[in-house]
Amino acid sequence: MVNIAITDDDALIVGLLQDYLKSIEEFDVIFVAHSGEELLQKMTDTNVLPDIVLLDLKMTGMDGIEATHLIKENYKDVKVIIISSHYQKFFMGFMLKSGVSAFLPKGISPLELVNIIRTVHKQGYFFKEDQLAVLRDQIPAKVPKPLLQEDELLSERELEVLKLICQQKTAKEIGDMLHITQRTTEGHKNNLFAKTGAKNIAGLVIYAIQQSIIKVDELPII
Repeated sequence: MVNIAITDDDALIVGLLQDYLKSIEEFDVIFVAHSGEELLQKMTDTNVLPDIVLLDLKMTGMDGIEATHLIKENYKDVKVIIISSHYQKFFMGFMLKSGVSAFLPKGISPLELVNIIRTVHKQGYFFKEDQLAVLRDQIPAKVPKPLLQEDELLSERELEVLKLICQQKTAKEIGDMLHITQRTTEGHKNNLFAKTGAKNIAGLVIYAIQQSIIKVDELPII
């Protein structure tokens, strides 16, 4: 089951979205909120945290960016999908740096939203094709390489794992492809987080692009 929380100050949207997502067999809407403050209070009080938070960007009181910052600070494993009527493609770089796993317009179709939720739950992030184009433009042509100590450089195996992570492969799939155990794969992933300073899968993808380990054009499009 994918545990979902919905936050929007438009009660009608919340109700419609809640009813629709509850009809999806593997989804469970564990609670809804109508402000960032209410969302964070419910996350503090609940015994079961959401896997994914669907969050509006502009709300009365705490906005979606501030709420995302506090979520990622206190619940780093909870993934945030922002769905906003204030959607602009060129916000994508900022959203990624803020820890958002996906950034979507409110006009998105319900079926597409369901597929994106599944992708974020499985892979940790989702990019639309036009967002990739914007990211390509936002990443400087010349990015300075970090000065790493010899023991901090990525090993050949870690580079292989990183490339497969960018291709949206799961730990099990990576293990099967590289003939290693899933536990070993998770160990390599943890090393990647430690060495790159990335806090999530999206951060690893950005690092791989910046270091020319993978090209933006090589990222899969859902």
